[in-house]
Amino acid sequence: MKTGESTKISLIAAWAIVLGASLLPKIIPQEIFHQTVSFTTQTIISFCLISIGLLLAFVWEPLNRLRSFLVLFLVLICVQWVVFTQFGTLPFYKSLLHNPSFNIYMLAELSLKLIVTGVIIAVLFMIKMNRAAFFLVKGNISAPIEPVRWLGVGKGENWKKFGLILSVCISLGTLAFLIIAGRPPLDIVIKVLPFLPAVLLAAALNAFNEEMTYKASFLSLLEGPVGKTQSLLLMAAYFGILHFYGIPYGIVGVIMATFLGWILGKSMLETRGFWWAWFIHFLQDVMIFMFLAIGSITAGGG
Repeated sequence: MKTGESTKISLIAAWAIVLGASLLPKIIPQEIFHQTVSFTTQTIISFCLISIGLLLAFVWEPLNRLRSFLVLFLVLICVQWVVFTQFGTLPFYKSLLHNPSFNIYMLAELSLKLIVTGVIIAVLFMIKMNRAAFFLVKGNISAPIEPVRWLGVGKGENWKKFGLILSVCISLGTLAFLIIAGRPPLDIVIKVLPFLPAVLLAAALNAFNEEMTYKASFLSLLEGPVGKTQSLLLMAAYFGILHFYGIPYGIVGVIMATFLGWILGKSMLETRGFWWAWFIHFLQDVMIFMFLAIGSITAGGG
């Protein structure tokens, strides 16, 4: 089989598996047909699809290049199910997760996510043997940025300047969405001050968890097999769809999260590091968690 044809087949397979193992099998039945799909059912669908792809990757040459990614993807799906349906339902954790205090329930939830991230990092170490190979380093924060016309980024720009501008612009966009969606009281700043230490810690942990689990991992194992452009798009699509029931939520949330996933993934690939992706994500989470802490906005628009 010719190289070009083999690459095309592996790319089609990657898209089919990533989309099929995303939240789409849950979103479509629930939003169109009003049929509830449980987390376990969604996990079974993802597990079966990824497993089929992995089996084919061992016997069919065009999919061989996706083998490492599919192993990690399968681990991610399984570990998430174990952590959130088994650990998360233990009496100790249930009491913490149902505690009305943001300081308690949010940090308890993030501790579960940190377990998932720890497993993913361990798998990446076994595959790559070097943390720089999966972007777990600061990177060159002043690295050149490849031009993006529709963003107004021309030749000669670098991430040190663009990263700061991007931080401000995306933060203002997130803040505007939260204000419009949540209609918070004018004394929001005063109300949230007692929660600030927990908000900052939660934002730092969540940004690390999501950037490593859903971006660095995907990009490090897909860049070689399908190329920089497609690996960015695959990762951004998966990350964006995850936010349909998150914050921001709905179609707007998916669009915002997809763009954020793409631009932060671009920063990882071009700086070969984690810094800008984590920092910009951290700023967004600070605002989101501030709103959650005072009950001004809830996931799904409630």
